[in-house]
Amino acid sequence: MRSSTDTVALETLERTPEKQRRGIPPLLRYIGVRLGLSILLVFGVTLVTFSLTNLVPADPVQAALGEQAAADPEIVAKFRADRGLDQPLPVQYATYLGNLVQGNLGESNQTRQPVAEELAEAFPATIELALAAIVFSALVGVGLGLWAALRRRRLADQIIRVVSLIGLSWPTFWLALVVYYVFFFLLGIFPGSGRLDPVLIPPPHITGLYTVDALLTGQFDVFWDAIYHLVLPASVLALYTIGLLTRFARSAVLEVLDLDFVRAAKAKGLPKRTVTFGYVLRAATVPIITVLGLAFGSLLSGTVLVEKVYNWNGIGQYSFAAATKLDLPAIMGVGLIVGIVYIGLNFLVDVLYGVIDPRVRVS
Repeated sequence: MRSSTDTVALETLERTPEKQRRGIPPLLRYIGVRLGLSILLVFGVTLVTFSLTNLVPADPVQAALGEQAAADPEIVAKFRADRGLDQPLPVQYATYLGNLVQGNLGESNQTRQPVAEELAEAFPATIELALAAIVFSALVGVGLGLWAALRRRRLADQIIRVVSLIGLSWPTFWLALVVYYVFFFLLGIFPGSGRLDPVLIPPPHITGLYTVDALLTGQFDVFWDAIYHLVLPASVLALYTIGLLTRFARSAVLEVLDLDFVRAAKAKGLPKRTVTFGYVLRAATVPIITVLGLAFGSLLSGTVLVEKVYNWNGIGQYSFAAATKLDLPAIMGVGLIVGIVYIGLNFLVDVLYGVIDPRVRVS
């Protein structure tokens, strides 16, 4: 006869999924599923980017050749043949995918340089700016949100909520101009444009991020100057994100504060700091990570006007020039890179979900 223990063990084994019984860790299975979905999304981004670019009403041939050359049928025919524009759209898309696999994003119509090389030069500048903005936003926004939640309905809470609302309401392009005028033109506290002073030589290219490359090569004067140039544009970009994170973190923390396990921790007499950081903030981390991931993607794709004001040679300024000149290969390259970054960030957020919350990886 089977004992009650054997019966329970057998029923548990029957309810266990086959993959889990074979020894595949739930976290690895969860990451594998998310990775597969991300690959499918990247394929979808290529399809959407290619389709939307080909729906542009303007003539890309005329934009690339100019009016005089575009008036010559022989030149136009040769240009279309060289670029494969005389082929059906499915054939063009297949060629586009084949080039992408080889790392070929095409050639810019304006500069006649490979788009991949130009993006490789511009993208690190935007990454550096966005990283500075998101780190500053996370520290200030989450800190203010936590403080406001712990002082709910008090004066500090009311002030923080008003300040966060102001941060969400100011247009970024207007704020960039005001900050530039006040802190550079009037007060002369911070530099107005560029990533470095003209008298300094950029550090050797390792990552493309001046701050990181300067530290890696021991050029501390270049490092501090790069930080100095980052302050104004990063602060302008961070203000909206700070307002968003403050309000969201406050709501997430307030929701956790009302849960039973927090009340039990307080009833046990645990120190307030332990309850706040070990219980409350940890439980509120998952929704905050979501907002941080989306905010970082928005910073990468929303730096156009800030980079234009501060003459920051990043992907925002590059995309602005490509759009105004109807440089379709460059536009497609920017759209693809931004889409892949969003997908990569979402994948990273999903993985962090699985690491932080075991319930996610087994669901």
